[in-house]
Amino acid sequence: MTDHAPGLPHGPELDAEALRERALTALVTARARTALLTDSVDDHDLTAQHSPLMSPLVWDLAHIGNQEELWLLRAVGGLEAIRPEIDGLYDAFEHSRASRPSLPLLPPAEARIYAADVRGRALDILEGAPLHGAGRPLERAGFAFGMIAQHEQQHDETMLITHQLRSGPAVLDAPEPPRQTDAVALPAEVLVEGGPFTMGTSTEPWALDNERPAHRRDVGAFFIDTAPVTCGAYQRFIEAGGYGDERWWAPEGWAMVREHELSAPLFWHKDAGQWLRRRFGVTEPVPSDEPVLHVSWYEADAYARWAGRRLPTEAEWEKAARHDPASDRSRRYPWGDGDPTPEHANLGQRHLRPAAAGAYPAGRSPSGAGQLIGDVWEWTSSDFLPYPGFVAFPYREYSEVFFGPGHKVLRGGSFAVDAVACRGTFRNWDLPVRRQIFSGFRTARDA
Repeated sequence: MTDHAPGLPHGPELDAEALRERALTALVTARARTALLTDSVDDHDLTAQHSPLMSPLVWDLAHIGNQEELWLLRAVGGLEAIRPEIDGLYDAFEHSRASRPSLPLLPPAEARIYAADVRGRALDILEGAPLHGAGRPLERAGFAFGMIAQHEQQHDETMLITHQLRSGPAVLDAPEPPRQTDAVALPAEVLVEGGPFTMGTSTEPWALDNERPAHRRDVGAFFIDTAPVTCGAYQRFIEAGGYGDERWWAPEGWAMVREHELSAPLFWHKDAGQWLRRRFGVTEPVPSDEPVLHVSWYEADAYARWAGRRLPTEAEWEKAARHDPASDRSRRYPWGDGDPTPEHANLGQRHLRPAAAGAYPAGRSPSGAGQLIGDVWEWTSSDFLPYPGFVAFPYREYSEVFFGPGHKVLRGGSFAVDAVACRGTFRNWDLPVRRQIFSGFRTARDA
C-alpha cells in the first residue's frame, strides 16, 4: 500500500534540478502574493492593527523575512545572522498578536528591504544546495525551501484575512469564480463505504510533521454532503431560530452566542429583509448558492445538529477526499495525483470568494464529493492530535504545542490557500470560536 504519486519528487532518486525549479517557483509565487497584499495599502494601513485578532501587516512582512533567514540562511546556508536583534520581535510565541503594535517593529520601507535582502541570499543558497535524498533532513527533497514557501503562503492567507477585517474601500480585485454548476443534478450526499484506508503520508516530500506518518485507519460507512453547506441552507437555520435555541449548541458555543449576541455569520447583516455581507470592502447580497463562510466550529456544529446530522470526523473527511476503492490507495488529491489546476479547485487567491456549490466537477473524489480542496476550510468534529508515530520536525512549535482538545481540525483549504500549502493530507487547526478565518463546513451521518 502506498500514497506515492508517480512523477512526484521523492526519495534518493530525486532530480535535483527539477526540485530546484519547483522550490524557486514556489518561493517566487509566494513573494509576488506578499507584495500584492502589502503594496496595495499605504504605510498607515500597514502599521495599523485592524483587529486585535490579527497582527499589523508590517509585522507579517518582516516575520516572513525573519523565518526565511532563520531556516534558509542560518540553518541550511550556515550564514551569520543579518539582524539577530529582531529575532525576538518576530517570534510568534514571544508576543501575542494584540501586543505586536506596541513593539519597535521595522517600519514598512525597512521591512521590505530586509525581506528582499534575505530573499536574495536565500536564492543564492538554493542555487547551490544539493537537494538530494541522502542529505540532511532539512535539505532532503528541498524540504526547507518548501517549508518556507508554505510558511509565506500561510501568512499571505493571514494577511488576506486582515484585508477582510480592515475598514475602508476595496483595494483588492480578482475575477469572479465559476457560477455554472450542475448542483441541481447532484445528490445531496454520497456514501463512503466502511473499511480501512491509508491516512496521512510518509512520502510527500514537503508534507509537514503533523501530516506524518502514513497509517491505516478503519472508518465505518457514512454519508457526507456532496458540497459544502451553502449560504442559502444556512439562512434556513437562521430563520428557523437556530441562534436562539440552546438545544443545538455546545455549552461553550451557547455561551459565545449569548455573550456576543450572535445571530448570523461574521460580516453578515440584514437590511430591509435582505441578508447582506461585507467582503473585502464591498457590501453585497449574500449569494444563496455559495458555500457559507466565516462561521465558527460552534456554529457549524449547531447547524449540523439542527439538520439532524453531524460534522464529519477528520478521518472521514480524508477518506471521502482521498481513498480510491478501486485500487485501495490514497490519492494526493481528490481527483488524483496531479497538481491542482484551475479546472480542479479554487485556490491561490485567484478569486476573492468561494465558487458556487457544485463547481469544479473535474475536482471530485472517487466518492463523488466535490470542492473538498479549495473554496472554504471545512471544520471537522476532531480535536487536533498527533498521528501514531508522530515526530516533531523541524521544531516543536509548529504542531506539537497545539495538540489537544483546545483546537479543532479544518481540512481542504480555501480560495485564500495556495496549492503549495494545500493537499489531501494537509491539516489546519484553530480555536472553535474563530470566525474571521475563511471557514465553512459540510455535514455527515452514519450509514
